[in-house]
Amino acid sequence: MTPNAASAASSPSRRSFLASSAVAAATVAGGVPLLAACGSSDNGSSGGSSSGKGEKKLLPAFVASNVVTPDIPAKNGSSIGFTSKLDLAGLKTSVPKKLGKDGKVSIMSPFWGSPPKSDNAYYKAMNDLIGVDVQWQNQDGNTYDQKLGAVLASSDVPDVVVVPSWNMGGKIPSAIIGKFADLGPYLSGDKVKEYPNLAAIPTDAWRRCIFGGKLRGLPQPSPYVTGITPLYRKDIFDKQGYQVPRSADEFMALAKEITNAKAKRWACLDMKWTAFQAFGVLSGSEKPLGWNMVGGKLVNRIETDEYLEALEWTRKLFAAGVVHPDARLGKSSATDPGPKFAAGEFLIYANNISQWWSRTAEQATQNPEYKIWGMDIFGHDGGDPTLWAEQPAGIFAFINKKASESVIRDVLAVANVTAAPYGTKEYMLTNYGVEGTHYTVKDGVPTKTAKGNNEVINAYVMVASPAATTAHPDFPEVARAQVEWQQRMGAFTKKSTFYGQQITEPSRYTNLSNDFEQLEDDITRGRKKISDMQQAVSDWKSKGGDKLRDWYQKLLDDNGTAAS
Repeated sequence: MTPNAASAASSPSRRSFLASSAVAAATVAGGVPLLAACGSSDNGSSGGSSSGKGEKKLLPAFVASNVVTPDIPAKNGSSIGFTSKLDLAGLKTSVPKKLGKDGKVSIMSPFWGSPPKSDNAYYKAMNDLIGVDVQWQNQDGNTYDQKLGAVLASSDVPDVVVVPSWNMGGKIPSAIIGKFADLGPYLSGDKVKEYPNLAAIPTDAWRRCIFGGKLRGLPQPSPYVTGITPLYRKDIFDKQGYQVPRSADEFMALAKEITNAKAKRWACLDMKWTAFQAFGVLSGSEKPLGWNMVGGKLVNRIETDEYLEALEWTRKLFAAGVVHPDARLGKSSATDPGPKFAAGEFLIYANNISQWWSRTAEQATQNPEYKIWGMDIFGHDGGDPTLWAEQPAGIFAFINKKASESVIRDVLAVANVTAAPYGTKEYMLTNYGVEGTHYTVKDGVPTKTAKGNNEVINAYVMVASPAATTAHPDFPEVARAQVEWQQRMGAFTKKSTFYGQQITEPSRYTNLSNDFEQLEDDITRGRKKISDMQQAVSDWKSKGGDKLRDWYQKLLDDNGTAAS
């Protein structure tokens, strides 16, 4: 986590954005809507859905928190926003007494960076506040899937295991069902009221925690509005008189106007994700979201005209030479766009909304004129866009099935603290550590010390989080703009047929769609043709796509839909 961070903006739903932004957002408060799958049958072999007729009985009662009032309430699927200066003297208390019973709890979680020593001041302060001795088993986040698989296949499973959605491939969903506890006896219905901060987590996020017909996970909620934002250099736009485009044609014309290869300036990086948004393509990186009922028939995103049109438009951008060469070649600057974006080598790129703040903070002292902003997503034809909701939670913590009731309650005590809302003492300790040791405050802006940057990262925030929150005390105007952007885009956002469900496809379909992302990139870069995609879709249908459609149809018939 970077200095001054108090952000809980939604995180990317694309694994390709993980390194630069998912980690930063995950380590604050809020959710990360990413690739998810899990089953409804105990062996997981036949697949299934979390949704069903008995679902309501499993879900915790929702009791909105009244401890802190946000400056900007949630609307249209957005996060809540805080734009006021942080008043440490006015921090509220959301956990008036320790719920922990001084037990020990081991937690395995992904970690990006160098883990701090186990006896560091942050861990000590958190454990003392909670009343639980949490012992962290941090694992390299970049190779976490390998460690996760090995641990879940063994008999030596920690008390708590954190599983991001992007690590839920293969046999992991069935392992979750077989290895982890049913939390229903502790959290379903009014039982959750014993843990007020957990009761304030939105119901949709809890719905994503149903695995194998049981409430098994503790969630990190996230906005359902898309987290992928077309970011642009507003300072240069204003100086040059560039107008934000409102259609695909306007974007192309602007891109050509901006580009001057001899001067080492290009318009953009790969805009494929923006193309998908502009052309109304169904969200597709999370398998249930790739399907939708269209004209009385279930259709996958890859079968739609919009999908092909988006790829063709993106191909034309590359062919016109307006895309930075690094994006074509797959160089590191295309995955870490900050330096060359700051240098003005390109003026637009699509990435997680969290980069709106992080890039602002990076350049604040060295380039005061620098201003990054979020471009409203346009409909390709100049009309309103049709956007599709992301999943409302994407990182989960699970408790070992063999854990005693005292261990389970200690874990819930941990989660009740880490899910405290922004503006509370518990939130500040969870996200910033100890004042004077891990951060200082000047003019209402908390700033991490070197010790804070080394210790207050990737730990307790992984257990559970409050309702998705956006707050940047150092740049409140960015926090306001982010939430208002989400609310504007949320007005055009629809929930597809399988929104909010945890779904495991039968194992025979696991690899059916593996090659599509590479083919998309080959087409947009001119290495393959649209006709190659049409053939791939035809092959997909004959090799199992049509049968998979039938399988999804049965899920729909059995469970219904939350789409609206």
